[in-house]
Amino acid sequence: MALPLLSIFLFSSLALFSLTESKLNVDYYNKSCPQFEKIIQQIVVDKQLAAPTTAAGTLRLFFHDCMVGGCDASLLISSNSFATAERDSDINLSLPGDAFDLIARAKTALELQCPGIVSCADILAVATRDLITMVGGPFYNIRLGRKDSFESYAKDVEGHIARPNMTMDTIINMFASKNLNIQEMVALVGAHTIGFSHCSEFSKRIFKYSNTSEIDPSMNPTLAQALRKLCGNNSKDMAAFNDVMTPGKFDNMYYINLQKGLGLLASDQAMVSDPRTKPFVELYAKDQDAFFKAFAHAIEKVSVYHVKTGKKGEVRRRCDVVNHLQVNSNKKTAS
Repeated sequence: MALPLLSIFLFSSLALFSLTESKLNVDYYNKSCPQFEKIIQQIVVDKQLAAPTTAAGTLRLFFHDCMVGGCDASLLISSNSFATAERDSDINLSLPGDAFDLIARAKTALELQCPGIVSCADILAVATRDLITMVGGPFYNIRLGRKDSFESYAKDVEGHIARPNMTMDTIINMFASKNLNIQEMVALVGAHTIGFSHCSEFSKRIFKYSNTSEIDPSMNPTLAQALRKLCGNNSKDMAAFNDVMTPGKFDNMYYINLQKGLGLLASDQAMVSDPRTKPFVELYAKDQDAFFKAFAHAIEKVSVYHVKTGKKGEVRRRCDVVNHLQVNSNKKTAS
């Protein structure tokens, strides 16, 4: 895609911002919690250095949260006797504990500094941005002032998060339902430049793919053989990097890999052959700056999707429990 069209998409998406989104601003905590971003940044740096997969895990956590009901930290809520929460839906069970731990640490530090001020949703949004930047990705502004949701239900997840075996039509329509166009979808999937996928997510491509081929012919045969060794003997818990060349760096190598048949997931590799997505894959493989600009725009757009402000949400005292349940729990403990 030609870069001039990016400006058109930027303009059109800005025109669609709702009144709720307009209440957000980058200076939201300047007076109420001036150390907000500094505290998050320090915790992010410490956690990423200790656990290098934190960046990919937190980015995935953020995206999964936003795609289901908006960026409201509903995915951080733990299940209880009343309801099974989003984080316990099957597609979220593989979300890494390091990402949840990072947000919990940041929340604890911020509650000590400025109690009851900073929402878990804002913490997740800023931590994600800082981690992307830390591993080489683009910096983008985050408008703040989100509130946390009052509820979380596993039953609400299905149909909002793309699965590797979905058709391109289904995935495009899923993103379109969130007001994300094809260009933005391809840019966002570029998040797979960091992180990994479990064998269960791509095993159908390397074992008994069809009656005529054991391996998906669109996959690089050398990669396929290496993955067969990794995932043999029903090792579904094993995992491989989505970007086999520069797995720890946020760059455009992911798109270059797709052009060489080095895509891990079927839905990712399909973007090379589908005429609707192929031009964007080619553009981002050729021009990392174009990818970074498109990704920054798209993820910023995701970050304000269906956010809650005012009385539509709350600032949780703990990210894994809504306030009224925590109060009730404290009362029972005291009695």
